[in-house]
Amino acid sequence: MKIGMVLGGSSVAALLMLAGFSPARELTMATVLVTGENSFTKSQAKTWFEDAGYTNVAGLSLGSDGVWRASARLKGVPALIRLDYQGTITKH
Repeated sequence: MKIGMVLGGSSVAALLMLAGFSPARELTMATVLVTGENSFTKSQAKTWFEDAGYTNVAGLSLGSDGVWRASARLKGVPALIRLDYQGTITKH
């Protein structure tokens, strides 16, 4: 999230593309999730979190609002994380 604040959205997208992320799978960090039907499987949701830098992803569950929730660690710090159907990840 701090990278996005410092570099701006388009710069982050460019860095992600250079790092090997395709535009179709661009990671998004935001504060607002969009609820709705989620087509990600449990395995895909875990991969999205891991690609965003989270480790020890556990307790992964899909809510009735279509948002995946889990606990994880980011740089060793515990976090509660969420993923919506658009691929937006938030940390709480």
